[in-house]
Amino acid sequence: MAEEKDAKLYSAAYLGSGTFIISKPKRKSAKRRQSKLKSPQRGARK
Repeated sequence: MAEEKDAKLYSAAYLGSGTFIISKPKRKSAKRRQSKLKSPQRGARK
């Protein structure tokens, strides 16, 4: 398939017939923590 490039950059590889391989950087753990704190899971506290 397509070669695996640096995972820290956005890239898209076209494989044919509408198939793409899209790689993008992972979310930072600090951002994940903040979004979890600001929007807790729906229905958790009832």
